[in-house]
Amino acid sequence: MTTKHEVKKLDDKVAQALSKIRNIGIMAHIDAGKTTTTERILYYTGKTHKIGEVHEGTATMDWMPQEQERGITITSAATTAYWRDQTINIIDTPGHVDFTIEVERSLRVLDGAIVVFCAVGGVEPQTETVWRQADKYHVPRIAFINKLDRVGSDFNAVVAQMKDRLGCRAIPIQLPWGTEDQLQGVIDLVEMKALRWGSTDLGAKYTIEEIPADLRDDADLYRQNLIESISDFDEAIMEKYLGGEEPTISEVKAAIRKGTIELKIVPVLCGASFKNKGVQTLLDGVVDYLPSPLDVPPLVGHNPADESKEILCSPDPSEPFAALAFKIMTDPFVGQLTYIRVYSGKLESGQVFWNTNKGKRERANRLLRMHANKSEEVQEVTAGNIVAIMGLKLATTGDTFCSEGRQVLLEKIEFPEPVISIAIEPKTKADQDKLGQALQRLTVEDPSFRVIQSEDTAQTLISGMGELHLEIIVDRLKREFKVEANVGTPQVSYRETILGEAQGEGKFIRQGDGVKSQYGHCIVKLKSAERGKGFVFTNKATESAIPKQFVGSAEQGLREAMSGGVLAGYPAVDIEATLVGGSFSETDSSDIAFKVAAAMAFKDAAAKAGPTILEPLMKCEVVCPQDYMGAVIGDLNARGGKIHGMNARANFQVIDAEVPLAKMFGYSTVLRSSSQGRATFSMHFSHYSPVSASVLEEIKQKAGILPQWPVESQVPNT
Repeated sequence: MTTKHEVKKLDDKVAQALSKIRNIGIMAHIDAGKTTTTERILYYTGKTHKIGEVHEGTATMDWMPQEQERGITITSAATTAYWRDQTINIIDTPGHVDFTIEVERSLRVLDGAIVVFCAVGGVEPQTETVWRQADKYHVPRIAFINKLDRVGSDFNAVVAQMKDRLGCRAIPIQLPWGTEDQLQGVIDLVEMKALRWGSTDLGAKYTIEEIPADLRDDADLYRQNLIESISDFDEAIMEKYLGGEEPTISEVKAAIRKGTIELKIVPVLCGASFKNKGVQTLLDGVVDYLPSPLDVPPLVGHNPADESKEILCSPDPSEPFAALAFKIMTDPFVGQLTYIRVYSGKLESGQVFWNTNKGKRERANRLLRMHANKSEEVQEVTAGNIVAIMGLKLATTGDTFCSEGRQVLLEKIEFPEPVISIAIEPKTKADQDKLGQALQRLTVEDPSFRVIQSEDTAQTLISGMGELHLEIIVDRLKREFKVEANVGTPQVSYRETILGEAQGEGKFIRQGDGVKSQYGHCIVKLKSAERGKGFVFTNKATESAIPKQFVGSAEQGLREAMSGGVLAGYPAVDIEATLVGGSFSETDSSDIAFKVAAAMAFKDAAAKAGPTILEPLMKCEVVCPQDYMGAVIGDLNARGGKIHGMNARANFQVIDAEVPLAKMFGYSTVLRSSSQGRATFSMHFSHYSPVSASVLEEIKQKAGILPQWPVESQVPNT
C-alpha cells in the first residue's frame, strides 16, 4: 500500500480527486452473469436508459455481432460510470477460457475487481483461472454471489467452495433474504438492516426495513463472524470486541476496506442481477471497499538504458507522464484505438510522447473516454484514469508510453502460447491482399492470436487458444474485413523436446567455385530442461576454440534450429544447450558459418537425446446428471482422459478430468447426444506432456519420417 508519507506529497485537491476513482474489472466463469450485472450497473448509474439483455442480444457491453449472437462476451469492453460522486472505470471481461488473455491484460491495469459467482454453479473452472490471474497481479477483490433466484441456489455452499477451492478468506457482509423464487432482497450485516427490492421499477429503488425475526439469529451469527474476522487485523475493532463494545458502522467499513486492499479478506455480497436485486449495494461495495489509485503501491518501472535502475511512477499529475497500453481495438467508425492506463503525470490531446518499446515518438491525436463501443472526446487524462487514444500507428499491447525526458519501461505483459491451429487461404486473388492486411490487424489487437507461414507447404496457419477463438477470428475476417477464405480443420499445436542428453557436432565448410569460402565448427551438448523453462543457452567453449564474436551467431543458430524441431517440424521447447567446443579459421570463419554449424550440431545432438512430441493437455470439467455418469466417464477414458475426481453439485455430478486436446474436437456434440442435452463441460489449457508411443508413431508417419532401423540390420526381418 501507498504510505501516508507518499500521499502527503500530493496536493490535497489532487489527492481528493484520485480518492474518488475506482478502476475495476468484472470477472467470472462463463454464464455466471457478468454482463447482466454490468448492464444493471449502467442502468442504475444513469449510463443507459434501458436495460440491455444478453439473451436478447441487446447488452450494451456485448457490442460485437458475434457476442450478441452467441450470448457471450468475447472482448473486454470498457466504460465509465458514476456512483455516489465517484468515477468508476469498469472493464467487463470474457468468461470463456478461449479469451482468457482479455482478462489477463485487463487485470494488469486494474486496481480492484468484482468476481461474480453463480449461486448454483459455485466455483467453476474459469473462476479458478481468473482468481489465479488476480492473485498474480495482487488485485483486491469483492465477491458477488449472483442468481440466488434460481432453483438449486445455495449461498452457504458457494462461500464454502470459495474457502476450499480458492483458498481465500471469504467473509459474507450480506445474506440473502429468501431463496429461489422467494428472494426478496438482502440482509446487510454491516448496518444490520434488511433491504427489499420492489418489482415495479426494474429494481431502481429499494426499501430499508428491520431484519425479519426468522432471520435475526442467522444475521447475528454472521455479524459476529464478520467482527471476529476484521478484528484480526484492526486493533481498534479488536479492543472494542474484547471489551464487549459494538464498533460503529464507519469503523466496520474502514476495517473491511483495509482487509480487502491488503488481500486479507474477500467481502461477499449477494443478489440476483437478472431480477434487479442487489446491484446498488454491490456498487456501494465497490466505493466502500475497493481501492482508489492512492491505495495501491506506485508502479515500479525501469530505466530502459539500465534495467537495474528502478523508477517509481506515483499517481501524481505533476510528475512526468507514464502509461501502459493494455489493449488494441479496431473500431469500425474511428479506426484503431489504444487503451491506456495512466500511472503518473497527464496526457493532453495533441501531445507528443515516447513509446519506450518501439523507441519512437507518437502523437495523441484524440483522447476518448469509452462507453462500450461509443465514445466521448476529452482534452486531457490524468494519473489514475483509463482512456483510449485514437490513431496510433506503432503501438502494440504491453507498450510503455512516457515523457521523452524521463524514459521508463513498465512491466511487460506475458501472453500464453496458442494450442490450436488451422490452415487458411483466400478464395480469390482479390482476397489475398485483404487477408494479409486483416490478419496483421487482428494480431495487433489480440496477442494470443498468431499467424505463421509454413515453409514446407507455403500455407498460412492461424493459431489461437481454442476452437471458439479461431471460429470468431474467421467470422470477423468475413464480416469486418470482407475477406472470403477457405479454412482447414483444426490442428493441435504440438511441441517437441528431448528426454535425455547428448552431444552433437556440426561442421559447415564451403570452398572455391567463385564464392567466398566459409568455415564454422560447433560442438553442442543438449539436455532436457524442466517444463516451462524454454531455451537455456550456456557458452563453455574456450576463446581458442570459438572466438567471442561468433558465440552470439552460434546461439542464434541454435534458436533458429529450435523453431523447426527435429522430429516433425514443431517448435522445440525446454532444452538446455551448452556450446562446449569447436574450431574456426582465421580467414574463412563468419557469423553465417557458425550459425549454420550450430544448427547442424543441434540436429545431430537432438536426434541422439531421445526426441519426442509434447501435446497440450486440457483440464476438463463435465457437469452431468447421475444417470449419464457411466457413459460420460467411459467416453472420457476412450479419449485418453484421466479422471482426477468426482463430486456432487446441486443435483448434478461434477467430473474433473485431464484430456489430450487432440481428442476433444467436436466433444460438445458427443456430450449433448450422450446426455440428452443435459450435460455441460468447460476446459482450459493445463500443460504440455509427452504423447503416447502410438500417437508419436502416428505423427511421425504423417510427417513422412521413416522408421530408423539399427545399423547392423539395415532392413527389418520379415
